Amino acid sequence: MNTTSGSTLQFLGAAGTVTGSRYLVEDGRHRVLVDCGLFQGYKQLRERNWAPFPVDPASIDAVVLTHAHLDHSGYLPALVKQGFRGRIHCTHGSVALCGLLLPDSGRLLEEEARYAARKGYSKHKEPLPLYTEEDARKSLKYLHGHDQGEEIEVMPGIRVRFHPAGHIIGAAHLSLDVHGLRLHFSGDLGRQNESLMNPPSPLPACDVLVCESTYGNRAHVPIDQEAELAPIVRRVAARGGVMVIPAFAVGRAQALLLHLARLRERGEIPRVPVYLNSPMAIDATHIYHRHHDEHHVSDEDCRRMFELATFVNSVEESKALNRQHGPMIIISASGMATGGRVLHHIEAFGPDDRNAIVLAGYQAGGTRGAALAGGASTLRMFGREVPIRAEVIQLEGFSGHADANELLDWMRTAPTAPRVVYVTHGELDAADALRARIQRELGWSAHAPEHLERVTLEGGHGA
Repeated sequence: MNTTSGSTLQFLGAAGTVTGSRYLVEDGRHRVLVDCGLFQGYKQLRERNWAPFPVDPASIDAVVLTHAHLDHSGYLPALVKQGFRGRIHCTHGSVALCGLLLPDSGRLLEEEARYAARKGYSKHKEPLPLYTEEDARKSLKYLHGHDQGEEIEVMPGIRVRFHPAGHIIGAAHLSLDVHGLRLHFSGDLGRQNESLMNPPSPLPACDVLVCESTYGNRAHVPIDQEAELAPIVRRVAARGGVMVIPAFAVGRAQALLLHLARLRERGEIPRVPVYLNSPMAIDATHIYHRHHDEHHVSDEDCRRMFELATFVNSVEESKALNRQHGPMIIISASGMATGGRVLHHIEAFGPDDRNAIVLAGYQAGGTRGAALAGGASTLRMFGREVPIRAEVIQLEGFSGHADANELLDWMRTAPTAPRVVYVTHGELDAADALRARIQRELGWSAHAPEHLERVTLEGGHGA
């Protein structure tokens, strides 16, 4: 095999945690970064966003993205701010979504810094954002879009091919050929039978597989999404309550609109007002309509999704919602209640037991969403403890991630076994559980790397 001497893979993130995906590939001459995500959740993880990047960003030659979610793309503006000037390669769908997600992230970071300064709850005298909206917009000019299935040379001797991953618009699992050695990165894999997105394509032959393990220690409950959602809407509406749904603006918000529209069309839920209070989710919904080849939602269902909700754009309209009474449904970002307008809705409606907070996706450890799912009676927001008396419900059927069984089934589609699987992008228990199942059920070598671990690409783990 003609692998350049000294080729390595280093796990700069998503090792022992479900956030901060960053994988550095070096061949002795070039550095290619696969994903460039934000750390989220626990404070010690979030602080990694502020630490010096492990290598000089200016020394990185290219970045390749699996998809646009912030735990995979959200550090890009900071990387560019610190000197990165190479190309960022991703699919056309990811270019479109990054154009929404990254400026919005910068705007929220600025708002949080200003609010902390105004309320005086930051330990810093003048709290600053990690990056600004302007920084994010500057980083967008380095994005280069490609078709699914397209193979490109990102550096001499290093080629990448994008394969459809489901999950969200533009998501890809990546083949990275490094001088003849084949690496493969799963990114975030979608589900085989998902109501919105097409299923992921099979796993090609590879020497080294880097696989996510978000749900590596569990299987999704086999439940019909609309059958799960309908009785909750009926119950909360009957008591005049407000349903606040923290939802990822890309993927979960669109799925919720789809199922609520279908339920209303069939008369299975009352015709209560539905508000989509996320300008980014509104724009992302338009992008979903432009990428029909990646999902299986009909034109008629797309029309119903648009007609169902009142789109809330301005801050004034958002604040006005908090003065209204139920019954009504508010869908707002962020999906793990880490920031955004949904926090103000939780602050307004969380203390009332007629209301409900409905969690519609994965809640990473250390997030407010995880605290709610764990039964927290108060939630710290805006420098104070907010009482939570609203009913808290974790939906089981709305995940856009493959579960452990689906991940293993996807691996079984490979024509040959890889030499080693690196299990990443999962909490410690999830990653280790999947590692053990890969070894036991597939007979493959598997390893859950530690943060900043570097491995040689010529053989197994442990450089």
